[in-house]
Amino acid sequence: MSGHSKWSTIKRKKGAIDAARSKVFQKLAKELYVAAKSGDLDPANNASLRMVVEKAKAENMPKANIESAIAKAASKGSSENYEFIRYEGYGPSGIAIMIDCLTDNKNRTAGFVRSTLSKRGGNLGTDGSVSYMFKRKGLIVLENIYDEDKIMEDVLEMNVLDILIDDDITIYTDADKFLEVKDKLDSLGYNKFLISEVTFIPDNYLSLSEEASEKILSLIEALEDIDDVQAVYHNLEI
Repeated sequence: MSGHSKWSTIKRKKGAIDAARSKVFQKLAKELYVAAKSGDLDPANNASLRMVVEKAKAENMPKANIESAIAKAASKGSSENYEFIRYEGYGPSGIAIMIDCLTDNKNRTAGFVRSTLSKRGGNLGTDGSVSYMFKRKGLIVLENIYDEDKIMEDVLEMNVLDILIDDDITIYTDADKFLEVKDKLDSLGYNKFLISEVTFIPDNYLSLSEEASEKILSLIEALEDIDDVQAVYHNLEI
């Protein structure tokens, strides 16, 4: 019985992981579709699409899935139209939150976001109410499997804002230098990417108690679970 119970637990955990991965791939497919639809279908000629492709690769999205999402944008039968919307607001304890969405129904999305925030102690703000606390930057996180002195020397010769070496290797760039730095890292053999994207980084992080942090993380997970939500940015120190 114990063996059967253990196997059942493993299957449930695997099912949860597979479901989460599928959710991430669905959101990435939507981003790829929108980026391809709004420009050239070749990532080499479409920087926005290239950045989403790099993000998808770092998430281990299968190549076939990436190509399928891009091909869908070229299909004459494709009639999906998504609009980008950004919501700004606050979570419990005054945590700043920005929520990026791609939606084909603004009223539906606004309702889901507003109710999710209010049910968990947050509230929507006006445009610009928290976005000034964030800067758009390139974020590259590598596995820490390289010679630290060597990679530090190499990276500091690139157009980077900062490099932090701990359990992982984290590199920050200006948003418009992200692809340049990513390509340079690739060419030097630094290619074990855990994260590779242009994102929003807060100017300062807010440190809270474990209990308060758990409430905020629960809110962030609930927001990320909304189909129309592509990304949630916040200034909670984890």
